Amino acid sequence: MRLACIVGARPNFVKMAALVHEIRRRPALECRLIHTGQHYSPEMSQSFFDELEIPPPDVNLEVGPGSAIAQTAEILKRLEPALRDTAPDVVVVVGDVNSTLAGALAASKLGLKLAHVEAGLRSFDRTMPEEINRVLTDSISDLLFVTEPSGERNLLAEGVPREKIFFVGNVMIDTLLRFRAKAERSEVLSRLGLEPGGYAVVTLHRPSNVDHAGSLDRLAGALREMARALPVVFPVHPRTAQALGAAGVDLSGLRTVPPQGYLDFLCLMSRARLVLTDSGGIQEETTVLQVPCLTLRHNTERPVTVDQGTNRLVGTDPDAIVAAAREALAAPLPAGRVPELWDGRAAGRILDIIAG
Repeated sequence: MRLACIVGARPNFVKMAALVHEIRRRPALECRLIHTGQHYSPEMSQSFFDELEIPPPDVNLEVGPGSAIAQTAEILKRLEPALRDTAPDVVVVVGDVNSTLAGALAASKLGLKLAHVEAGLRSFDRTMPEEINRVLTDSISDLLFVTEPSGERNLLAEGVPREKIFFVGNVMIDTLLRFRAKAERSEVLSRLGLEPGGYAVVTLHRPSNVDHAGSLDRLAGALREMARALPVVFPVHPRTAQALGAAGVDLSGLRTVPPQGYLDFLCLMSRARLVLTDSGGIQEETTVLQVPCLTLRHNTERPVTVDQGTNRLVGTDPDAIVAAAREALAAPLPAGRVPELWDGRAAGRILDIIAG
């Protein structure tokens, strides 16, 4: 059986790594890996292939930078001949980025069977580009693999037939568990002069947080206040760096660093006293790592991380963020539960279903 596995952005690489690793253990399956080039810089792309032991892509569409519309359109145009040449039995897309939607649309237009890994997640906020990508991809998928019970409930409420939905666990956690011991050997803390449990990590990249100078400035103010209590390490996403520069935001007191590789960032998270983020995947990773997480959003498409994990939604008001951070720092480390089936075997379950 031939699979066309489509990736394009940093979160995709982490999720697809688990699937590719499992496919390579199964002689009856063949993976043709297609990289759209949505993320193309070495620190956002090649380093992940290297560290996660993903083989070089069979096809790199090299779409490069552009607006969401331009990227999606260009991926669609370049994917058509790649998929025709591959003639896969199943097209596999993961997550919710532009490459996910473009891959789903291309598969659907070509009449190819489509599997969506990480289906059914919903923030119910249609202003989020990722939410549109999720809803549209799910609506045309043949196999929908969900990471948590809310995904199944959401898909059933949208009229997706139950026989298309499979609760399999979380491939992002497969990768975390596979590489956790290796990440613990990282020297990133010594390079940055940090002590385990003595710092906070922050990531920001959502358009709602970084595309408006006023919002970005207010968030930076909260982080500067936090930095008076403990070091705040801020790996700056390229998109965020551009917005920060354009707005002239004051980052004094923060330890800004370039985007980190997967292993270094996993180590940073695992030894942090607190993580602040607007990322969906980090909400999941901190839940498994048992690290307190404050999500700088008013909603989450991953409610299991709040219900069972270490995640707390705090919104974007600076006073609320600082108050929540102080509360988290003063409290004992949380004792969250690891959600059901987040056990490192999700990729195997997915491939059993696809191959069955």
